[in-house]
Amino acid sequence: GTLPSVSHTMLVTCLVTLLPRASRAFVTGTGRRMESARRAVGVADVLASPQWPAAWPFSAADFAREDESEDAAFYSFPRFCYHIDDRAVGALTAHYETVFREWEEPAVLDLCASHVSHFPEAGRGRSVALGMNEAELKENRQVDEYVVKDLNADPRLPFGDDEFDVVTCAVSIDYLTRPLEVCREVRRVLRPGGAALFALSNRCFPTKAVRIWLRTNDLEHVFVTGAFFHYAGGFEPPRATEISPLEAPWVGGTSQNVAYLAVVRADVAKEGPV
Repeated sequence: GTLPSVSHTMLVTCLVTLLPRASRAFVTGTGRRMESARRAVGVADVLASPQWPAAWPFSAADFAREDESEDAAFYSFPRFCYHIDDRAVGALTAHYETVFREWEEPAVLDLCASHVSHFPEAGRGRSVALGMNEAELKENRQVDEYVVKDLNADPRLPFGDDEFDVVTCAVSIDYLTRPLEVCREVRRVLRPGGAALFALSNRCFPTKAVRIWLRTNDLEHVFVTGAFFHYAGGFEPPRATEISPLEAPWVGGTSQNVAYLAVVRADVAKEGPV
């Protein structure tokens, strides 16, 4: 078998440190009878009191992929389908609807978008999709405008400072090879009081997913995503919630839910009184 990477070992160590003793076997996969025990840890616990390493803990190798061919070629063929379970799609739309109510007609940017952004029908202002395939983006009826851009080639967002109230990214953070730079750009384009919402599932195109994602489990994915926001700077402490529409067991930190979905949220502090 392949030896675990230094970053993966660090993730397990950090998770074990922050979680209650009774939960530790569950996260590391050493427990054999956890199915019959009450699960004491969940998605929300991972970022409740994280023990972040002092410096960025990931290496370039963590963001390598099995298929390093041009992403533009891989995404050139349009895929007019959902990449998560239909029930998970409904749960994500409902979650967006609830969060969007925190603003009056928020300006929303959807990263790594396709023909659908899973937005609710109403309750938002300017809506922009940024993705790789123009044929897909042209069919996205939930946005007012779109931008074709490869964030792995150039992570800079083609927008001014403080343009959006919300930035979403649905089940695609695992394909970004420069997530720290992207998250810094997300912070730049968000207004004070804005929020980034990154949705995570247990599905992916494995040949294009980054190595650290393939070597970690669902709970560790939450930690990894939270780390991107933490080290990007400028965000309030990230937090996470599971919004899966179905109940299902967990095994060794991996959800067995066919409709598993979690959202990691990072807010920008509101401006204080002048």
